[in-house]
Amino acid sequence: MNHFLDIHKTDATDLRAMIDQAGAMKQARLGRPKAALDDEQALKDRMVALIFEKPSTRTRVSFDVGVRQMGGQTMVLSGKDMQLGHGETIADTARVLSRYVDMIMIRTFDETILTEMAEYSDVPVINGLTDRTHPCQIMADVLTFEEHRGPIAGKKVVWTGDGNNVCASFLHAAGQFGFDLTFTGPAQLDPEEEFMGLARQKGSKIVIERDPHKAVEGADLVVADTWVSMHDSQSAKERRHNMLRPYQVNTELMSHAKPDALFMHCLPAHREEEATSEVMDGPNSVIFDEAENRLHAQKAVMRWCLGV
Repeated sequence: MNHFLDIHKTDATDLRAMIDQAGAMKQARLGRPKAALDDEQALKDRMVALIFEKPSTRTRVSFDVGVRQMGGQTMVLSGKDMQLGHGETIADTARVLSRYVDMIMIRTFDETILTEMAEYSDVPVINGLTDRTHPCQIMADVLTFEEHRGPIAGKKVVWTGDGNNVCASFLHAAGQFGFDLTFTGPAQLDPEEEFMGLARQKGSKIVIERDPHKAVEGADLVVADTWVSMHDSQSAKERRHNMLRPYQVNTELMSHAKPDALFMHCLPAHREEEATSEVMDGPNSVIFDEAENRLHAQKAVMRWCLGV
């Protein structure tokens, strides 16, 4: 059984096959007549549980639409509906859901909820996001980069700001897809040493550079993410803004990267904070392609999980 829990826990050959299949499915839909799309019956008669302990726009819509496009059905459940871990154990919840559905996608806070769900589930489990990683987003990002610039292997990616869960999955992807990653941000927000070490062990060049202008030199891709969480207090938000303001992605910073360097942001964004509208809406920005590609990448992940 194939769980999709993290990029570094999935074979690199399988990851490449998923990216290639996602691109092929996207092109087939763009070029249809609708008649016989390969993906339309891939999940026929399958039921997928979509569990959200954390609120979501892109994850919820893209998974829901993806399942429907492949002929399946979804059951959307909130953490409030299920009281995960507050009454029934995660293990028992996994065992019960496995009797009802064919696959589980969970977007949660604590990584241990995801791993325990997978341990006791008899159906594939997909990581829709945890506080520690966000692998589905990075699959979409790799797909997006390669649509615009060809193979990502050997390229330089620069992550600006907070070494958060999305950054962690970018580090996993660096090792698995063979690109280099430079982190630029305050020392208090550095990525986990474990994740940087995993990428280095695979041969990727992982660098921490405090000066954002030096960091983006020669960059093929510059990536930002929101500086604050919806759960942060006002005082915490102010502290983070003060720390991160020097790492804003603006036109002046992008001028130090390669002329054709792409800009990504997984959204939602706080415009004029982590990135300016001039960059987000500029010619090198691919943020909305990136958002669309969540749909196509996740469809490929689901097909891999079910072997269809």
